Amino acid sequence: MPESVQRRLGTPDAVVLGLAAMLGTGVFAVWGPAAAAAGPWLLVAVVLAAAVATCNAGSTADLAVAHPESGGGYVYGRERLAPGAGRLAGVAFLAGKTSSAAAAAGVFGSYVLPSQPVAAAVVVIVAVTALNTSGIRWTARGAYALVGGTLAVLALVVVSGLLGAGDDVTAAAVPTGEIPQQVAGGPLGAFTAAGLIFFAFAGYARIATLAEEVRDPARTLRRAVEVALAIALVTYLLVGIALIVGLGIDRLATETSPLVTLVDTGPSPSLGVLVRVGAAVAAGSALLSVLVGVSRTALAMARRTELPGALAVIGRTGTPWRADVAGGLVAIGIALVAGPAAAIALSACSVLVYYAVINLAALRLTRDERRWPMWTSWAGFVLCLALAALLPFPQVAITVLVLVIGWTLCTMLGGDRAR
Repeated sequence: MPESVQRRLGTPDAVVLGLAAMLGTGVFAVWGPAAAAAGPWLLVAVVLAAAVATCNAGSTADLAVAHPESGGGYVYGRERLAPGAGRLAGVAFLAGKTSSAAAAAGVFGSYVLPSQPVAAAVVVIVAVTALNTSGIRWTARGAYALVGGTLAVLALVVVSGLLGAGDDVTAAAVPTGEIPQQVAGGPLGAFTAAGLIFFAFAGYARIATLAEEVRDPARTLRRAVEVALAIALVTYLLVGIALIVGLGIDRLATETSPLVTLVDTGPSPSLGVLVRVGAAVAAGSALLSVLVGVSRTALAMARRTELPGALAVIGRTGTPWRADVAGGLVAIGIALVAGPAAAIALSACSVLVYYAVINLAALRLTRDERRWPMWTSWAGFVLCLALAALLPFPQVAITVLVLVIGWTLCTMLGGDRAR
């Protein structure tokens, strides 16, 4: 039985797996709440979220090269800061990404089987978990098709928006979250919106968790992060502009499924069904990649006894199948008790905490180990904390509670006795 995960992925595989996590649930779900928070500052919020993502990407890439093993921020925090810092990053990642998986499954269920969305969400989590346990190569191949389909659907949305929607705009038939409040706007609203939009960028963490599975990590990880982030940034800016042109800020802020609404009321409303299918495809794409990242971080924590050792077992297919199954079960639990909107809010706050730890860890890199300037890590750290703190208070409070409980339990299980 293999003792480590096999190095079989190249740069294109890593880029597509990162895009599969980024071009997923967020781009279909965050625009309404973000527009309600930012108002006319929405595009500023997109740029701000991209700036934070860029700073985080630099820190992530440099640390991934210095520590080419599965685990991402959990490993970086332990090795560069302290065991407790790594533990916090690991708990934040697991909380954020299992919530993200539940949100993706919820969106999938809403579009595929609106009469029984929870049942559909559970089924898709089970199916994706089975796929992940079959091996990373098959997961990468599946991501190619899913990312291609998502980009095609988003291109349709952009064209519809830039051509202009009709005046008679009606709400979408399939909700993906709570109806936003009235438009707020202003600089603080832009920060709140940026925190939500950052949820849609955060998938490049998926690339870092592949450090133990890619060929030539020093070259592959850096290039994959840069390429994937650039593609996502251009895509989100185009989609944001199209939504503003086609719907207007006020209308966008009241829509729970604005991409569907935009196409339904555009020059070719019959194409709206393609957006509904695309939303389901994108949610499945995100779920596919996110659950792999969850299992790899759980693997790293289990190897250091901060999670049960059974999660560190590598199966005959070269994957940590028990960690895959555990991540799927937790995602199912969240999907059963929380809707997509609540899951997205928890994920955004948790992931921002995760990246704050990564940026602190990157400040401990030597000059020879850095490709990105040190100021980007400082900026990333400050901005991550600011965006997290300015999210709605209930979500911030829930995140703090989850992180404290999770960190305490991991400390009791392994604590600083873990190597």
